[in-house]
Amino acid sequence: MLMIRAIVRPEKTNTVMAELNSAGFPAVTRIDVVGRGKQRGVRVGEVVYDEIPKELLMLVIRDEDKEDVISVILKYAKTGEKGAFGDGKIFITPVEEAYTISSGSKGL
Repeated sequence: MLMIRAIVRPEKTNTVMAELNSAGFPAVTRIDVVGRGKQRGVRVGEVVYDEIPKELLMLVIRDEDKEDVISVILKYAKTGEKGAFGDGKIFITPVEEAYTISSGSKGL
């Protein structure tokens, strides 16, 4: 199993989640977050905005579904603006075990 964590622009979140659902991945956790990337925020005149709103989407998937999930996120989270930064990041980590609390069953 793998955990996918995708940090995306808030205006792209609903589209990404709808497309993940359509692709067969309905189980997603969504968290409002703030942060900055390599660009260290956005400077407007003398003011630097370094807490930029984003959404964190988390899902646990089977290893063999990795490429499908990544391709959906990349396609629908991207703004398409040439030279744009701040579209987000995708992080992938292994998951050793998962349990459903209500039933106590192991696995997805």
